[in-house]
Amino acid sequence: MPVSVRIPTILRTYTGGASEVSAEGGSLGEVLEALDASYPGIKGRVLDDEGDLRRFVNVYVGNEDVRFLDDLATATPDGAQVSIIPAVAGGC
Repeated sequence: MPVSVRIPTILRTYTGGASEVSAEGGSLGEVLEALDASYPGIKGRVLDDEGDLRRFVNVYVGNEDVRFLDDLATATPDGAQVSIIPAVAGGC
């Protein structure tokens, strides 16, 4: 099941500059595995050493934050859009 994955600027060095790529997988975890097979190293920038989503990376399937769904087990139906978004912090 191919899904579209939106890649943030900071990770585009892994995708040869592509802002959007496609990957196969029925869950977010499977999609990240497929991404890493095509673009080695990208999964390590999204997941921490324990295999969980990094604290400052937000991932959406459609418009839903996967942390409020099933995390890495979140379903990624055919044609879904996955967005990887680095959290932005700052202040005065």
